[in-house]
Amino acid sequence: MVDYRISKGIAPMPDNNGSNKVKKKLIPNTKLKTLSEVLSGGTLSRALLMARMGQQYGGDRDLYEALGWDLNVTYDMYAARYERQDIAKAIIDRPVKATWRGGFKIVESDDDEETALEREWGKLNKKLKLLPIFIRLDKLVGIGEYGVLLLGLDDVKTSEDFSRPVNAGKRSLLYVKPLGQGAVVINTYDSNTSSERYGLPTLYDVTITNPNQNTTSQVKVHYTRILHVTDDLLENECKGAPRLQAVYNRLCDLEKIVGGSGEMFWRGARPGYQGKLDEDYTMTTEARNALQAQIDEYEHNLRRLLVNEGISLESLAMQVVDPSAHIDVQIQMISAQTGIPKRILVGSERGELASTEDESSWLKLIHSRREDYASPCIIRPFIDRMIEYKVLPAAGNDYNVDWEDLWAMSEQEQATVGKTRAEALNAYGMNPINQDLMPPDAFNRFFLGLSDEEVELIDEMKGAMIREEEKNPPELEEVKSKPELIPEEQEEE
Repeated sequence: MVDYRISKGIAPMPDNNGSNKVKKKLIPNTKLKTLSEVLSGGTLSRALLMARMGQQYGGDRDLYEALGWDLNVTYDMYAARYERQDIAKAIIDRPVKATWRGGFKIVESDDDEETALEREWGKLNKKLKLLPIFIRLDKLVGIGEYGVLLLGLDDVKTSEDFSRPVNAGKRSLLYVKPLGQGAVVINTYDSNTSSERYGLPTLYDVTITNPNQNTTSQVKVHYTRILHVTDDLLENECKGAPRLQAVYNRLCDLEKIVGGSGEMFWRGARPGYQGKLDEDYTMTTEARNALQAQIDEYEHNLRRLLVNEGISLESLAMQVVDPSAHIDVQIQMISAQTGIPKRILVGSERGELASTEDESSWLKLIHSRREDYASPCIIRPFIDRMIEYKVLPAAGNDYNVDWEDLWAMSEQEQATVGKTRAEALNAYGMNPINQDLMPPDAFNRFFLGLSDEEVELIDEMKGAMIREEEKNPPELEEVKSKPELIPEEQEEE
């Protein structure tokens, strides 16, 4: 955490008038002590940047303080948003679920024969149910700055063995456990400048929870037993930006608007009342107490009528404002930053499907997540590590991660396209002059949108049908099927 006190020896920030005024919460008192602190992102420049967030007019105005935004957001705060705020959970979950939907295959060869790597991967995937584990890991990475996959190898006999490098030889993977930043702390970094892992973690402090006994234990784990996964990296190779970080202020505002609208309706939809005493009436203590008792019963839904004398009760005007426009602004800003189309993020109030443009943008985003993040940052590092530890056999060729086609049409879409093509084909065939204006192959390509392979297949099928008809003309087939049409002299012969 940054200590926001005036740091000795650092010049104060001048205000708009040019005077050097020292403001509170302006310059952090930050010291760089160890390599671990430097590599973990605790640099002076970032601390200064955070200190100046929201400062205006030389520090006279602090937007973050005025608007109730948190200057320092911790992992626990991100996790709380994910667990309790609906839109925050959707921001993380929906891209993750779409990315891994349909699963993936490891393909080493285009041949029909299954390779050793493909076969053993299938067994390992089935044994450990890796797809749901990768989905959980992806979510944990998005909540914090990083997530890890703890590899439970068979050379660990005691908890102390976790802190040692993986033993050489053929290993067996017993389990894998996805963990978030809240359960994993980087203990030490590689400080050897000539090392290939310079600046990367060498040892982790991992907290393991036993749900049966409701207890926790902490173990030190060597980096060879950890798959470290990050997303949205800049300078730091070990810690990325949480996926809620850039929209955290919007989430705070949205919570205020939505929560405030509920409170506004609760207080404003049911009108209040004011009482006016008659000019010649003096309320006694007994009458006042009786009226108060009736009002209490009315408020608690125990009474629907008020009986009194000498006082007139008038309802106050209801004050309820539609918050949808304010909510829409926040959602638009969140959609712009995350890249999730608005209708996919929150749906439509009329239950409409996402537009074609929204769907196309969404599929492009998911395709990018698969190719630029899921495959190179989770799947391939895991498989390569399993090959290194001989859990999986070495690949004879470079393997590929084969995902389900995102643009594959559903049955309803296929039926709609088929109906449209059939109508177009019928209109094309009804007028013979159409074939003189445009050859059938051109019509298939440009109007029906068929690929070259599909057009060639149609030509082959049409040619085969013609050859079959030439061998067995329809007239002969009809005669053979109806003996009564054969002339009598042919029957006698």
